Amino acid sequence: MSDWVIRLIEDAGYLGVAFLMFLETVFPPIPSEVIMSVAGVTAAKGQMSLAWAIVSGTAGAMLGNIFWYLVARALGIIRLRPFIEQHGRWLTLTWREVERAEGWFRHYGTFFVFLGRMLPTVRSLVSVPAGLLRMRFRTFFFFSTLGTAGWTAAIAVAGYKLRERFTEVDQWLGPISNAILVTLVLGYVWRLVTYKPAERS
Repeated sequence: MSDWVIRLIEDAGYLGVAFLMFLETVFPPIPSEVIMSVAGVTAAKGQMSLAWAIVSGTAGAMLGNIFWYLVARALGIIRLRPFIEQHGRWLTLTWREVERAEGWFRHYGTFFVFLGRMLPTVRSLVSVPAGLLRMRFRTFFFFSTLGTAGWTAAIAVAGYKLRERFTEVDQWLGPISNAILVTLVLGYVWRLVTYKPAERS
């Protein structure tokens, strides 16, 4: 898979980086760790600017982030209420908890969006709650761009420094991604076991 990424970035340059990061955000076929580390290696070879590679990767990822935000915002959390009330057990969620989440998001949503963009596994999901809970677009865009740029820059610089050993980036981040995934699964199982349906008023 990395061979295909390398060829596309070498052939299409900055547009290739942006396109791959857009794809990774909308429907992750390949991890951003591979895309941006390859872009960093390409920059180290003098075939592109590291700064513009980071800008291109951030722009492509943000197009995907905005896509999911707009889809979720158009849907809106209110339309999901019947579904949540009917399948709340398997979602491990009650409508009362959704209302509490809306209040929490108003106070801490910016931190969630910013930090979430820099966490493996979680970063691709951040746009959905932001859109469903109708975070202001300007706020979402600003903090999402900051977090996305931070993540993109970190991986690109790592690839730039490691060069042909860029696969070490994925080897290092892989266990972190797996740990986050395991934590999410265990959290879901715990919520499923301890779930109590809300009393109907």
